[in-house]
Amino acid sequence: MNFEKKNNIYKSLMLIIVTALITFLITAVGVYNFYIKTENGLAKTLVSTETSSIDTKIQLIREYLDKAYLGEITDEEKLSEYAVKGYVAGLGDEYTEYLTKDEYEELMVDVNGNYVGIGIYMTQDKDGNIVVLLPIEGSPAEEAGLKTGDIIIKVNGEDCTNMDLSLVASKVKGEEGTTVDLEILREEETINKTVERRTVKINHINAEVLENNIGYMQIVAFDDGCSQEFETKLNELLEKNITSLIIDVRDNGGGIVTEAISISELFVPKGKTIMIELDKSSKEEVTKSEKDPIIDSNLNIVILANENSASASEIFIGALKDNNIAKVVGTTTFGKGVMQEIVPVKSGGALKLTIEEFRTPNGNVINEKGIEPDVEIEENDDTEEDEQLQKAVETLK
Repeated sequence: MNFEKKNNIYKSLMLIIVTALITFLITAVGVYNFYIKTENGLAKTLVSTETSSIDTKIQLIREYLDKAYLGEITDEEKLSEYAVKGYVAGLGDEYTEYLTKDEYEELMVDVNGNYVGIGIYMTQDKDGNIVVLLPIEGSPAEEAGLKTGDIIIKVNGEDCTNMDLSLVASKVKGEEGTTVDLEILREEETINKTVERRTVKINHINAEVLENNIGYMQIVAFDDGCSQEFETKLNELLEKNITSLIIDVRDNGGGIVTEAISISELFVPKGKTIMIELDKSSKEEVTKSEKDPIIDSNLNIVILANENSASASEIFIGALKDNNIAKVVGTTTFGKGVMQEIVPVKSGGALKLTIEEFRTPNGNVINEKGIEPDVEIEENDDTEEDEQLQKAVETLK
């Protein structure tokens, strides 16, 4: 009996100790979720759970900003826009993004071929440098002497190395009649340029007749209306009795897919495949030419391409290469074989998202691989002569 009494007392004591220990641990975890120890002491942090919805998390952050943020919150819309922007960026897809109202309007202006700026195509290399691809003919940039290959180091005194390309573009653009100061690195020389901003009309197509009756056409970008402009200028060349044709899509980063398809139909026989699309469920959709070509099948054609020929350019290159209509001269293309659609939202912004992969008529993968040329020749920066163009002429012969 004595033993049982002692045993009961022991069990009661153990229960009290265990209860106290559990209470202590719960309290400790709760405190740790509110205070995180750092090298500088205790730093406050917000309390939330991993399963909280994005609305709950934003609400928690907003409440704490209202309570503790030293400055004033003056632009609620901007906070919301950047919250959505970051949410979409979490996908990790370099081509999918949320566009703010200003970014969306700027994109639409560029696609339609008119904008206020200095008139250059820019890209960002692997080292984070902002590189001039091409000054637009007749633009303030061309008048100021900017050249292909120039590296833009600073915009209005602000270092732009490793800065997002779209942000640099927004800083270069501005109100008509204003100026922008650029610091340029050209080879080993640093050059300062002050360039006026003006309304720039983009010419999508440049065309001329080279020696030996060779037609030359450069597609600068597959923007809205470029297919009609291409057809008009191609007919003008045909009326001049060209015997062969070079189509230059070097440094053409793409544009509107339907424009690339329309230009392809000028060459690809009716019923032949232009490209193959695959959606999220891997369902194939084959795009075929719906028109009779305006080009004589006996006309020799060469396409000039390089590592900056991307997206819609690769659709066009693949269509003519796989249908044995043209040979490709230059270097392997960029390798952007996915397509995006732009969905406007009520806020005035838009969601640009990757929805499909496209492949060449033969089913070759383009994305992250590119299209290899039939005749490979690198650009030679040590000479002013366009050796790739010369190789195209030799290939035609």
